[in-house]
Amino acid sequence: MTELQLGLIGLGATAVIGVFGYNKWQEYRQRKLAEAVLKPHHADILFDDAERSDPPPVVVERSEPEVRAEAPVQLDERVEPVFVDPLPTEPSDDMMLVAETDTVMPERPVMPQMPVVDIPPAPAVEPPAVPLPVQAVVADDAPEVPAGPVPAELLDPRLEFIVAMELVEPVSARDVLHSQRSALLRLNKPVHWVGYNESTREWVRLAPDSELRLRRLRVGLQLVNRRGPLADSDMSTFITAMQALADELMAVADMPSSRVFDQAAEIDQFCASVDLEIGLNLVSRGSAFSGTKIRALAEAAGMVLGMGGTFTRYDDSGRVLFCLQNYESTQFSAEALRTLTTHGLTFLLDVPRVDHGERTFMQMTEIARRFADTLNGALVDDNRQPLSESQLDHIRREFIGKPQATMAGFGLTAGSPQALRLFS
Repeated sequence: MTELQLGLIGLGATAVIGVFGYNKWQEYRQRKLAEAVLKPHHADILFDDAERSDPPPVVVERSEPEVRAEAPVQLDERVEPVFVDPLPTEPSDDMMLVAETDTVMPERPVMPQMPVVDIPPAPAVEPPAVPLPVQAVVADDAPEVPAGPVPAELLDPRLEFIVAMELVEPVSARDVLHSQRSALLRLNKPVHWVGYNESTREWVRLAPDSELRLRRLRVGLQLVNRRGPLADSDMSTFITAMQALADELMAVADMPSSRVFDQAAEIDQFCASVDLEIGLNLVSRGSAFSGTKIRALAEAAGMVLGMGGTFTRYDDSGRVLFCLQNYESTQFSAEALRTLTTHGLTFLLDVPRVDHGERTFMQMTEIARRFADTLNGALVDDNRQPLSESQLDHIRREFIGKPQATMAGFGLTAGSPQALRLFS
């Protein structure tokens, strides 16, 4: 064996002997402590008679002090009041050592002639309950919840080129909308702004005066409207503006890598196949129509005169059903209708922008007949030929029902928010 091995063995034996000796020392120390604690310091009055032989042990029951109304009595022994800790701590090793023994500590003898009054124990006073402080929840420090996809009625990937931004710090929606305003005003296609409301946990369209503070932003450039598909110049301007906005907000602009221009061309071709506007012309058979009568009939039919110079019928949700305009070039206005006369009126129904188009067309036809009877006019087509019932039914099925069915098959319901954006 080498000297290193012998040295290690010696160190190990020394450590074992040291631990054994330490344990023996601790045992001796605890025994001495127990003897010191349990050793009586005063003479025991029960065993001070040396001449008496050992009698059988007497069991004495301990009597608890009671509060009485009578006068105090003389007692042979004084009962010391004991303090009870309302909030006891864990016992130490010395206390546990005393508790484990069965020896009863002798009471301290007192002078028998001194009167003692029983003192009732003081009731334990519980500390007043202190309400815990309520921690305010700060929205900026709250854990983020997955926002989920943006609803298609707000932004549709088929119809818009969507840029996603995740902001590090919340920013006011008004500041976001005004950031690249001058650059985006040059576009020929609408831009739609959508943000995530942390309070309601839903995506909402941002208004120019919105005070919403947001960390999730989606910006969509519409690919197609009634002016045609998206142009390359509009796309370049939009991307540049979004990159500048991301730099200002210290965010990353996530842009889809897709065939945008091919997608825009396909959607534009689809829109052209269903973009129809049905008109019913009402022409006079003799004298011209009076403007005051036209206004009275329109308002009786629930139509409202708008800023565009037309009367409009709305549904209960505020969506346009159909319009009434002058067959001649003069537009309607509240002032002009007082003296205006015209030889014709036109009822218009925008097929892709109206829900339940066939039913709406029937309502429009019924109101047009009422105008014809009152004003002494006739319903004619664009060639000023009278329209029969069969022709009206053909228009309803072929030029309203079928196009709207085609839109539904494409996943784009007529009159839906997507259709209203697309056919604008």
